[in-house]
Amino acid sequence: MSSPTGTGWPQLRQQARSLETQTENLFHTYSQFATLPKIPPKPSEGEERVESQLQDILQRREALIAQLSRLLDSESTLTSSALKQNNLSRHREILQDHRRELHRLKTAISDARARANLLSTVRSDINAYRSSNPAAAEAEYMLDERRRIDNSHNMADSVLSQAYAVNESFGIQRETLASVNRRIVGVASQVPGINGLIGRIGAKKRRDGIILGGFIAFCLLMLLYFR
Repeated sequence: MSSPTGTGWPQLRQQARSLETQTENLFHTYSQFATLPKIPPKPSEGEERVESQLQDILQRREALIAQLSRLLDSESTLTSSALKQNNLSRHREILQDHRRELHRLKTAISDARARANLLSTVRSDINAYRSSNPAAAEAEYMLDERRRIDNSHNMADSVLSQAYAVNESFGIQRETLASVNRRIVGVASQVPGINGLIGRIGAKKRRDGIILGGFIAFCLLMLLYFR
């Protein structure tokens, strides 16, 4: 790409930055072809178009960097040249990074396509084998059914084992509570006067209940009398 006469450093740098942004946007689109659920066996028109656009932009950026380099060589201001040299070096680094990224994405898409084609070929071979060998296909189906039944049995055994373990845990807890209760009763029977104290407490509660019930009945009678 040749620049028009009179194109200066700011204009060329602006073009370079714009093309870098376009490259990153195209990378985002291009990377999606490697993650398609069903990648086609051959590159689609969209994939080829995006790849062609990336190649074209990279070439245009390389030409712009060459123009910037020639423009920098023609300048004599040391301070300005040092700053511009840093900018030029940065554009070159980004260009190299983008070239490596393009190569990485192309490899990823190629690997994904190879895996998809391999799986498709294996499935086709399996289907062809089953079609030509119905007895073997039936035997494989029975084996699959047997594996599923075995898995179901294993799952049922696991559930039963867990249920037995829970039941055993409940039994241990019941024995522990019964033992604690027996100890409490034994201790209470050994303390002098504890049974009498418990009896008096119970009698006091019954007496309080009778008094409270009589008071409530009296209140109800007075309410009915004065009504």
